[in-house]
Amino acid sequence: MLKKLVTLSLVCLLIVSLASCGGTASSGGGSVQPILIGHEVALTGGSALWGEAEKNALDMEIEKINANGGVLGRPIEIKRYDNKADQTEAVNVANRLVADKVVAIIGPAQSGVAIAATSVTEPAKLILIGTTTTNEKVTVDDNGKLHPYNFRTTIIDPYQGLVAANFALNDLQSKRAATFIDIGSDYSQGLAQHFIDVYTAGGGTIVTQEAFRSEELDYRAQLGKIKDAGVDLVFMPTMQKEAGLAMKQARELGLDCHFLGGDAWASIELIELGGAATEGCFYVNLASLEDPVLKDWVDEYKTKWGKEPVMPNPVFAVDALYAIIAAIEGTGGTDPDKMAEYIANLKDLKVLTGHMSMEPDTHNPTGKSAVIETVKDGAFTFYKGVS
Repeated sequence: MLKKLVTLSLVCLLIVSLASCGGTASSGGGSVQPILIGHEVALTGGSALWGEAEKNALDMEIEKINANGGVLGRPIEIKRYDNKADQTEAVNVANRLVADKVVAIIGPAQSGVAIAATSVTEPAKLILIGTTTTNEKVTVDDNGKLHPYNFRTTIIDPYQGLVAANFALNDLQSKRAATFIDIGSDYSQGLAQHFIDVYTAGGGTIVTQEAFRSEELDYRAQLGKIKDAGVDLVFMPTMQKEAGLAMKQARELGLDCHFLGGDAWASIELIELGGAATEGCFYVNLASLEDPVLKDWVDEYKTKWGKEPVMPNPVFAVDALYAIIAAIEGTGGTDPDKMAEYIANLKDLKVLTGHMSMEPDTHNPTGKSAVIETVKDGAFTFYKGVS
């Protein structure tokens, strides 16, 4: 009987011992928990081409990081949800990522979508780093107050508008321009206004301003007004689908002028929908496949995924990942306030696109450049770099 009691006591002690070590004998003193990073991304809908490229780029990079020991000895795990590039869905995704207890979010890519998600992430003290969110209001609100946990890894619309307007005035010798925007898009409205400000200050005249609503497909009425106004250039800061269709319809109406757009044109869908009408158009892009700094990475991406990355989103997603990792390593943990302060004061961090510093007053990166690309012989072609 005594032997049985001793045996039972030993079993109980073993159970207590195991429980204090994590509950199972295989835990080895507690399993290593992954660091969870959220990814707010469009995997369906019109922006899915860029979303897939972001996904592939991050998965490729995290695979290498984890193979080399992870971050602070812990693996990185991505929690990824499809926001469909929709503002309402972005709020839903943000709530899910808060519930998942991610330490930071990469994305969204669209400015209006990121602004919507901020209504959830800011009260939760959750870091959000937009990839191609060029609208100033992603990091600073209407009153100029800084969003303390929001950052971006790309240029902002004032600079993109400056590049586009100077290119129109100096390279294309434009004197009379029209704007054609998506009135439901913060990106489209903001970029158009920055273009107008620089273009008119440089001596150009905005003859007419026309608009449409998202998902409209027939623009002949607006384009007819633009033709009648006698312009030499149309600036269209719209998504690739609308831009391709608009150029095709404009040419069918006999509109003979230059077409100029922003970074949202950088999708093969522009050429597929616009056909020959897109030949010779120009657009500002945030990064280029022909950038020598990105050559090795582009080759690696093509080898792994069997195709070229759809630019520019994937490289800025990886830059965001590097910023988050730097903050975790630099602060020795995942405290959101410490991480946000660290990112806000980044200096010369080595990232995929080169080196990145952050402006603490705006949470915008410094040292970023832009490129002008064109459609030549039915393909996107690098035209010139702008720094």
